[in-house]
Amino acid sequence: MNDMTALVAGTQQTLERIASDFTPAVFASSLAAEDMVLTDLILKAKLPIDIFTLETGRLHAETLNVIDRIKETYGYDVALYRPEPAAVDAYVQQNGLDAFYDSIDLRKECCRIRKIEPLGRALAGNKAWITGQRRAQSTTRAALDIQEDDPAHGMSKFNPLADWSEQDVWDYIRSNNVPYNSLHDKGYPSIGCEPCTRAIAPGEDVRAGRWWWENPDTKECGLHVVDGKLIRIKPVSA
Repeated sequence: MNDMTALVAGTQQTLERIASDFTPAVFASSLAAEDMVLTDLILKAKLPIDIFTLETGRLHAETLNVIDRIKETYGYDVALYRPEPAAVDAYVQQNGLDAFYDSIDLRKECCRIRKIEPLGRALAGNKAWITGQRRAQSTTRAALDIQEDDPAHGMSKFNPLADWSEQDVWDYIRSNNVPYNSLHDKGYPSIGCEPCTRAIAPGEDVRAGRWWWENPDTKECGLHVVDGKLIRIKPVSA
């Protein structure tokens, strides 16, 4: 068994354990490359894990196109969770459409409205949720565990690709003909909302294009943060 085969087998085992021991569980997909690996593994194995994405209202057209590609390839409809229109309208009227450039607090409030609140609705009633986070993605994720306790949502949280490198992700995608966001071919290794994401230069950190005007040690949207701090809990034994 080569390294890639072992890596995939370990991830499959993690997903099967989630499906067996943590039902109901959901996968929060950002529709990026890592998430397409997990989408492929979940749907090909027909695991009872629902997949959703946060449709913030500010996503790239290329990102939204991935939803259609998943439907075409796997016959699966990804569930969409959108922000509350009244909250979006109030933010824009009070601060301006792109106020997130003005301060970290305004950026985090935008993320709260467009991502964190819808995430809470998406996770409600589940025992566990799954992400596509990897340790190598950024300094804020360097100590990421495959399984964690998430007290903010009262459930377990899994990062099945924590051990994967970017090369591992792309080797899997190419070997299995997995559909992916075309922005990855244009210098976007990490993709969020359109106004908060840019292409990166060769040699930059893979998340350098996310909120590029902020300190790299604080660049998280809040989905993986509790009380202003990244969720860093003692890992749960498998």
